[in-house]
Amino acid sequence: MEGAIGFTLEKKHERARTGVLHTAHGDIQTPAFVPVGTKANVKGVLPETLAHLGAQVVLGNTYHLYLQPGEEIVEQAGGLGTFMGWNGPTMTDSGGFQVFSLGAAYGRTITKIAKGEESAGDVVAVYDPEVQTQHGQLAIIDDEGVSFTSHIDGSLHRFTPERSVEIQHALGADMFFAFDECTSPTASYEYQKDAMHRTHRWAERSLRAHRQNLEANRRQGIFGIVQGGRHEDLRRESAKEIASMDFDGFGIGGSFSKEDMAGALQAAIPELPEEKPRHFLGIGEPGDVLTGIAEGMDLFDCVAATRMGRHGTIYTRRGNIHLKSEKYRTEFAPLDPETIIPGTEPFTRAYVSHLLRSGEMLGQIIASTHNLGFILRLVDGAREALLHGTFGEYRENFIRDYYA
Repeated sequence: MEGAIGFTLEKKHERARTGVLHTAHGDIQTPAFVPVGTKANVKGVLPETLAHLGAQVVLGNTYHLYLQPGEEIVEQAGGLGTFMGWNGPTMTDSGGFQVFSLGAAYGRTITKIAKGEESAGDVVAVYDPEVQTQHGQLAIIDDEGVSFTSHIDGSLHRFTPERSVEIQHALGADMFFAFDECTSPTASYEYQKDAMHRTHRWAERSLRAHRQNLEANRRQGIFGIVQGGRHEDLRRESAKEIASMDFDGFGIGGSFSKEDMAGALQAAIPELPEEKPRHFLGIGEPGDVLTGIAEGMDLFDCVAATRMGRHGTIYTRRGNIHLKSEKYRTEFAPLDPETIIPGTEPFTRAYVSHLLRSGEMLGQIIASTHNLGFILRLVDGAREALLHGTFGEYRENFIRDYYA
C-alpha cells in the first residue's frame, strides 16, 4: 500500500465493480456500506455489535464532534476509532452537509435526494431534527468558508477548508473528505454552478492544507467531492476538475432527484480514475444503494437505517413496515422471515411493536440493529453476486420483491 490508503480493483461487471480498500486499520471489501457514527457512536448499536453485523468501517461527523466533545479531546483519546471503541477503519465527513442543513435547507423538508420536482419542497425526511433549534437560518456561506451558530448554545463559529482539514486531522480517521458545499436539490442551475465552482476552490485549499501536513499524509487519505446537483453537464465538469487533483479517493455529493440519480452518476463516474475508491455520500435507501453499485460506486453511508429504526420502521425483503401500526401488535412472526439478522433472532414483530409503542429503548435498539444488518447484508450480497457474475439478477430480484 502506497501512501495512507490504497485501492485494488478486483472484478468488473459492466460498470459495477468489486475491490479492496486498504487502510492502516484494515482492509475494506467493496462495495461496502458505512454506518454513520455521528457523535462517535452509531445510535443504539454497540461497536462489537457493528462488527458482528459485518460492518467494516464507521463514519463520524466533523461538525458534531467539533462542537461536542471538541476535536482536542478525540485527539487526546487516540483518534476517533480508539475514542469510540472501534478497532476497524474510520472516516469523517467535512461538515459540508451541515452547511446545507443549517443554511439553505434550514427549516424546510429538503434532503440530498428529492423525490421529483413535483414534491421537491416536501421530501419525506429532514436533516436530523435533534440538531435543529429556533434560531432561524444558522449558516451563512461566502467564498472563503461558512459562518454558523451552534445549534447547542448559539455561539458563533467559522469553518474554512483549512479549518475543516485541521479538525479532521485531529479526529484522526483513516479517510476524510474535503470541505464542500452541498446544495439543495431545488437550487437553481445558476446557484448549483456557483456552488460547484466554490467547491472546486475549497477542494484545492483542502488538499493543499492536507498535503502540507506530512504526518497526517502518512496516516490519513483525503477524498475530493464531486458536486453539480441534478445537472449532468455540471456533474461531468465537476468530476473532471476534482479528478485532476491529487486526491486519494472521490466522493459523489448530493443533491439530485431519484429520477436523476443514475444520470448524474453516469455523467460523473467515467471522469474519475478507476484505480481510486468512490464514495456515494448520504445514500442508504436499498434501491439507491443498488443503483450506485450498478453505476460503479464503492462505498455508501447514511443515517437512515438507525433513524428509521428509532422511529419504528424496519426494512424487510418485501418493503418497509412500520411496527407501531396496530396490525403488528399481535403478529408473532420474525421481523423479516427472509432476513434474520444476528442478535435479533428471538424477537417477534409483536414484541418489538410493544416496546416501540411503550417508548422502551430496547425496541429502538432492536429495530436499528435489524436495519443496519439488513443493509449491510444487502451490500455484501451484491459483492458476492458481482464476484460470481450474477449481479444483474441479484439486483432485479431484490427490486422486484422490495418494491412490489
